[in-house]
Amino acid sequence: MTLEYEFNELFAGHYHEPDTYVVKRPQGRSDWLVMFTLAGEGYVQRDGEVQTCKAGDLILLAPGSPHHYGTQPAHTWEFLWAHFPPIFTETSLLPQEDQFYLTFEHESIRDRVSQAFNRILADSRERGEYWFELCSSSLREILLLMAQKTRRKMDPRIEEVLHLLSRFMREPIRIEDLARSVGLSPSRLSHLFKAGTGYSIIDTLNRMRIQQAVLMLEHNGRSASEVCYDVGFQNYNHFTNQFRKWHGMTPSTFMKNQR
Repeated sequence: MTLEYEFNELFAGHYHEPDTYVVKRPQGRSDWLVMFTLAGEGYVQRDGEVQTCKAGDLILLAPGSPHHYGTQPAHTWEFLWAHFPPIFTETSLLPQEDQFYLTFEHESIRDRVSQAFNRILADSRERGEYWFELCSSSLREILLLMAQKTRRKMDPRIEEVLHLLSRFMREPIRIEDLARSVGLSPSRLSHLFKAGTGYSIIDTLNRMRIQQAVLMLEHNGRSASEVCYDVGFQNYNHFTNQFRKWHGMTPSTFMKNQR
């Protein structure tokens, strides 16, 4: 059964297709199409060139762009997709190309993208109050991750470590564990990280913690000793020293200035 959708709607799906699956729309559609591969292999073809779609690949097709895509021979293709209206061009996040390809290399970012797609799926199917706004918010997250990946030219392994540092900021973190998670030796990771960010891993972690501590002291009404442990420091003197290093004053001085 074919369903017709209004021009300003947003709809999505999750397909797991055999190698007989193919879609051809020579004139494309009036909306945008974004597809994210979870497993297997698909392809998108244009002007005789074929772009293979593997796990972590995101494909964006602009309105009016010809559609010719499907599952690679002898494979299956599992992917998430969403059609969304041209109104999203106002976000300035969309590329100029008619067809745009991007690979998210690491699992943490792939999980984030797939979770956003799954929220779009759930909200677009339920169609409760504010469903379109909820879908739009999840879609913007995908587009922001795409824009961040495109504009920040950084080794994807370093991007993954930055994500892990922010995610597990409150926990004890070992460089050996980080290195293992991205397939590098500790010394090689430390070298690449410093070259890519300008800071060591430990300095970056401490700076993240202090940035969060500043926000909590400004807005949460918690004491400096409470915030120290909230952001991951295990020693108050170390917290004070790092606060002075990254913020130019002690926590107590900062709190006095806020009064």
